[in-house]
Amino acid sequence: MSDGATTEMRSATMSLAVGAEIVDYLALLKPRVMSLVVFTGLVGMLLSPAGIHPTLAVASLFCIAVGAGASGAINMWFDRDIDKKMERTRGRPIPAGLVTPGTALGIGVWLSFGSVTLMGLVANWVAAGLLAFTILFYVFVYTIWLKRRTPQNIVIGGAAGALPPVVGWAAATGDVAVVPLILFAIIFFWTPPHFWALAITRASEYKAANVPMLPVVAGEETTRRHIFLYSLLLVGVSFGPVWVGFSGALYGVAAGVLGSVFILLAFFVLISVSFASCRRLFGYSILYLFLLFLTLGVDHMLGNLSLSVI
Repeated sequence: MSDGATTEMRSATMSLAVGAEIVDYLALLKPRVMSLVVFTGLVGMLLSPAGIHPTLAVASLFCIAVGAGASGAINMWFDRDIDKKMERTRGRPIPAGLVTPGTALGIGVWLSFGSVTLMGLVANWVAAGLLAFTILFYVFVYTIWLKRRTPQNIVIGGAAGALPPVVGWAAATGDVAVVPLILFAIIFFWTPPHFWALAITRASEYKAANVPMLPVVAGEETTRRHIFLYSLLLVGVSFGPVWVGFSGALYGVAAGVLGSVFILLAFFVLISVSFASCRRLFGYSILYLFLLFLTLGVDHMLGNLSLSVI
């Protein structure tokens, strides 16, 4: 083999190695969770009455994404001991030995400071303060305090995941109003049935890791009842934009149809003893939230368009 070919192979190998490291570091930021966070933040921004320059909008969404990723990295650092005990999480970068705990913590801390500071500089300090509160709440209240102490961990801790649309709204307006708080409430009540449906199927893993998820502490039957109850509350709250006159018929119909399917799937979870019903609800819950927020955004834009035509 020629020296040139050998050099090219070595170069390709080094490139793959670097690529693998980049993927490992990106995995620390929980990109799948980040994508939903960014989307709900975008909807909160688009629903605001104040306009925002596209460049500033992209920069603000970048800050929300980085802030969410930073809290995810710190979460992985703190949970590295239980992550290696659970099948669902043992492939994460730290328990898999791909990233050191210190590196993960450093990335999380620096990205937290950077995202909050940049948000304050490019948008406003109200949005920056809300972003900082979101990160701190997720890290200290949920990850460090609640997760290992109470079965209500994801109920209370879910507030962190519900804040991105409020941050997005504040980035555009510099304040907080009723509408973003309704969006907060929708995600807040969506979180328990979403995560409990998963927790039922992973109860043995949570038990082995000594994480007091509701199925571990109260049992599967009680958890199924709670899922159905919170599903009813979620669908009721989802009509909030209609109640305050912010949305039109399109969103109202979508909320009714999507909510009916959610309640039906939650009812199947209630009366079933299989994991299949839980997996169906878990999968649909992600689609539900995406379509609900998407329809709300489209409904609002169509309403603004009709007003401009008139």
